[in-house]
Amino acid sequence: MPLTTVVLLLGLSGDMTNEDYQSKMTCIYVFIIMSVSFYCGQLVMSRFGISISGLRIAGGMIVGIIGFRMLFPQQPSHKTLEADEKKKEISNNIAFVPLAMPSTAGPGTIAMIISMSSTVKSGGYNVSTWVVYASSIPLLLCIILWFCMRNAGSIMRFMGKSGIEATSKIMGFLLVCVGTQFIINGVKELILSFQNI
Repeated sequence: MPLTTVVLLLGLSGDMTNEDYQSKMTCIYVFIIMSVSFYCGQLVMSRFGISISGLRIAGGMIVGIIGFRMLFPQQPSHKTLEADEKKKEISNNIAFVPLAMPSTAGPGTIAMIISMSSTVKSGGYNVSTWVVYASSIPLLLCIILWFCMRNAGSIMRFMGKSGIEATSKIMGFLLVCVGTQFIINGVKELILSFQNI
């Protein structure tokens, strides 16, 4: 989520002078991770023998856990284990870890993207496949992410700490709902596959 990534960027950057570079690189990494997940995720899954129902159940649990963490945070995002490790490093390159992954394109996002791509390939949407493929390219998300990171200070001043926390809790609740639905869909597919045997 761009807003939590903004909070993380502000918490980690400190007196860094290359925030613009970090923002650009984060967006590039997120774009690569999400594109590879959408177009090649099912190939990787088939190589490891992972079923779509298994992915949906596991992805639902991951998304649900992330949602619960956003609803009931135990520590600020800039004080996570990944953040602490990055602060100890001399280079302070925070673009890939933790900004791109796991903050923006973590396991839950990857699972959702692969699940969505499998729904597209099975004809689960009532629109042309090329429309879904074109709209699924994460360019729009990366533009929004870059804009938010670029204006991180202004966003924090406008929304304030309580505004960011409230938005994070709302998004956390929605993620719990999405994760639960993923698990329901996965269990349904699993039951249907057993019935067809």
